[in-house]
Amino acid sequence: MYVADLIADFLEYLEVEKGRSIKTAENYSLYLNRFIEFAGDDLKPQQINYELIRKYHLWLNRYEGERSEKLSKRTQAYHLIALRGFLKYLARRDIKALDPSRIDIPKLSRKQVTFLDGGEVAQMVNAVKVNSKASLRDKALIELLFSSGLRVSELVGLNRDSINLERKEFVVRGKGNKDRPIFISDTAARALQEYINSRQDSLPALFVNDSKNTLSAPKTDGRYRRLTARSVQRIVQKYAKLAGITKHVSPHTMRHSFATDLLMNGADIRSVQAMLGHADISTTQIYTHVTDAHLREVHAKFHSGN
Repeated sequence: MYVADLIADFLEYLEVEKGRSIKTAENYSLYLNRFIEFAGDDLKPQQINYELIRKYHLWLNRYEGERSEKLSKRTQAYHLIALRGFLKYLARRDIKALDPSRIDIPKLSRKQVTFLDGGEVAQMVNAVKVNSKASLRDKALIELLFSSGLRVSELVGLNRDSINLERKEFVVRGKGNKDRPIFISDTAARALQEYINSRQDSLPALFVNDSKNTLSAPKTDGRYRRLTARSVQRIVQKYAKLAGITKHVSPHTMRHSFATDLLMNGADIRSVQAMLGHADISTTQIYTHVTDAHLREVHAKFHSGN
């Protein structure tokens, strides 16, 4: 059997048995098919050896796309991670190939975490001039992102009946089809209730694109559709700019802001890990670098140094 055929089986295994998202499967497909591009369609599992992987890594480092763009070190590492996952799958099926442990994943510097403090989030909320359904939606959206730490994919998938505004909590299904509890503030709950009350459509989606922006617009379901992740990104960037914030702000920045706000106010990292839905504590630990800097500022400001 050829590696190309086994990759198709592996991608199905990822999605069905491992519960990975379609997006993850698509990314793995891209990375692994690039390996086939390098090694050839007639490659067999037993032909995957350390020397082939070494040459593949060199090939990735020299790879250029259609517009002569190079692969970043991080993207190269993702290719190797996908290949190692594939080799683990082969080992699980007792198919002879290179031992997955022989693939060295290069250590990468952590991405710089950009976040907003509570004052900056308040500036964004205050930048929303509430005079339409769209503005009520935008205010509720910003409040919910900061209050909940939701991923943008989770946010756009919410329905109106997803959230219990009286209890101010709900459950969301995140990466790997894992459920986790989400809690929201009184302020976010009020903003959501105001937005929902303004809606005159019967669509289930919590956040919709309304082409008629007046509060008194009559109900016409044809005007409405669920907001996309790209639309949420535009909304967040719009109000960050109006608030005079010069940082690059995205929906994920709001998730970072949620996590750092919790840690700076004394939350333990395990609880933050659970609220973010991180499978691995090391993913959550990126925020400790931010909070360590905050602690240094506190030390310098309040410690006498004697």
